[in-house]
Amino acid sequence: MTFGSITRNLSFLGAGFALLATATPALPQDGNDEARMRRLEAEVRALQRKVFPGGDGRFFEPQISAQPTVSSTAPSTSTTAVTDILTRLDALEAQLQRQTALNEENANAIRLLSERMDTLEGGRGSTTVAAPTPTATPAASTGATRNVAATATPAGPSEERVAAVQAIAKPQTDDAADDEYSYGFRLWDAGFFPEAQQQLTLFVEQNPDHWRTTYGRNLLGRAYLDDGKAKEAAPWFLKNYQEDKTGARAGDSLLYLAETMIALDDTRRACIALAEFSETYPALAAGRLQSQYEANRGKVTCN
Repeated sequence: MTFGSITRNLSFLGAGFALLATATPALPQDGNDEARMRRLEAEVRALQRKVFPGGDGRFFEPQISAQPTVSSTAPSTSTTAVTDILTRLDALEAQLQRQTALNEENANAIRLLSERMDTLEGGRGSTTVAAPTPTATPAASTGATRNVAATATPAGPSEERVAAVQAIAKPQTDDAADDEYSYGFRLWDAGFFPEAQQQLTLFVEQNPDHWRTTYGRNLLGRAYLDDGKAKEAAPWFLKNYQEDKTGARAGDSLLYLAETMIALDDTRRACIALAEFSETYPALAAGRLQSQYEANRGKVTCN
């Protein structure tokens, strides 16, 4: 049974309780009060079984215990019968409130799970975004060694590659953070994609509020995409767009996200990203990024 059907059934059950509550004041105060109360309780239990076939403790509390029989000769028969009815109705209302709260908790859990699944489908989730995370300088990082080895030889980077990377000078200006970004750009521009990934990851994680960070996240996604790692690229493009949609490279990242989805053969998400790009950044779609936008549109058929 889905939560939607549970909600409809609870509404039907709530209507039964409302009818029961409405009928209570009209009960005649005579010796038949207890018999009528038992009949009403039986009807409620029958309604429960109808709404929740095979219902058990996961949906209902144990049936309400019968109250002590009121003697018809007692002087306060009418008062006791009414009190008995109100007590039982209070118990039924409390039971319904507990069920409603449980349904709300489960609905929230389902919603959160769905959001996580959408995130995972869109780019393997936030855990992918954080990898690889260097903890030392590029020359000392173990992660760097693994990345370089993957693009060179199993034994590690060649002497020629090491020398070529070392030949790329790191800028030395008054803005140390900008120097870190510029060095990553130079590595990417020279085609040293694993080294650029490592350097740019270091930059964006250590400088989340720098004016260059929007450039850094976008370029980091491109370093992965150019390295044939579309799944690793997608979370960076998405993050850069979502973090600040007015950022200097937010529009670029959204368009590159569409390109990444095309590389992953995910036409549906590619079309969503392209539509979002044209709607959010019409000036870019008709200006600086027009050729790239039209080229990506030509690769997919969107409804």
